Amino acid sequence: MAGRVVRRAFKYRFYPTAVQAEQLARTFGCTRYVYNRALAERTRAWSQERRRVTYADTSKMLTGWKRDAETEWLSEPSKGPLQEALRQLQGAFDRFWRKQAGYPKFKRKGQSKDSATYYSNCFTYRGRQIRLAKQSEPLDIRWSRPLPEGATPSQVTVSRNTRGQYHISILVEDTITEPPSTGRVVGLDAGITSLYTLSTGEKITNPRHERTDRERLAKAQRVLARKQKGSRNRAKARLKVAKIHGRIADRRRDYLHKLSTRLVRENQVIAIEDLSVRNMVKNRSLSRAISDAGWSEFRSMLEYKADWCGRRVVVIDRFYPSSKTCSVCGAIASTMPLTVREWTCRCGAVHDRDVNAARNILAVGLTVAACGDGVRPPRT
Repeated sequence: MAGRVVRRAFKYRFYPTAVQAEQLARTFGCTRYVYNRALAERTRAWSQERRRVTYADTSKMLTGWKRDAETEWLSEPSKGPLQEALRQLQGAFDRFWRKQAGYPKFKRKGQSKDSATYYSNCFTYRGRQIRLAKQSEPLDIRWSRPLPEGATPSQVTVSRNTRGQYHISILVEDTITEPPSTGRVVGLDAGITSLYTLSTGEKITNPRHERTDRERLAKAQRVLARKQKGSRNRAKARLKVAKIHGRIADRRRDYLHKLSTRLVRENQVIAIEDLSVRNMVKNRSLSRAISDAGWSEFRSMLEYKADWCGRRVVVIDRFYPSSKTCSVCGAIASTMPLTVREWTCRCGAVHDRDVNAARNILAVGLTVAACGDGVRPPRT
């Protein structure tokens, strides 16, 4: 089988020593400071002088900040994570200019993820041990799975989540063997009662991970609300809430990984809808269930796994009336409220709402795939 070389990240848990934890905390703080100060400088330059500041300009500013007596502590951590913070800010501005995201926001301690990225000149990897720059001991990594044989990390990202857990993401080049072509195709219709309905008629159960821990989470949040701000008891209560949220997210991610891997292995072409989740969660009645479903995360998993395995994910227009269109004769019903789960077309075909939608998504997806990228069905 043909192999494809891809850049792939392997994530592991690690347990820092007290000294390493202190060094990482300073590094996280410095990267956050550099990001925020560079953002403030770029914002000020544009609002007052109509001057656009580039990444190169902020890199020169960083050199000056390190020499300044008031901020000379920026020289304590490795230079790599600080430069990466400036690159991330540049990427945020690039997405803003392309109208893919809003204006970059300042990072606040405790409300943004603590992370630092080290490139190959800022860490060493020998004998399954990683030692970060300016650290005397290697990290105590729990190797839950081995890195690809002969792989050499090109960069690593260390992070600390709200639960106080440390993780390291190691980027390497990996050769992925494409599975044999199956010739099978499938359409997916996203839902709440069933997480996804397949064009084959199969309905994927929605485990509703958030609902499982809802009572425990609500109790922990009530306890947190009663604690005095700034107290140690409040910090303990906040950690308990974070742990519950973390367990919910871990179970959801695990479930979506298994489902996406299965669908990519079984099908050559997968057709899905281009859902606007950001707008859908504005519905107060469904926002919690939609957020818990993880549709955006699942689509991302499908796309990169399909790319690795030589499969294809086809995305159809979100305005295509997949639920109202008869998959047999093509007639479009005038109305189709969410309460209607089964309906009969004038041609006599009886449809399950979700299965019918999945079959229509597949039909349109195959048309899009045949016509090439960028082709979408006309709005009706």
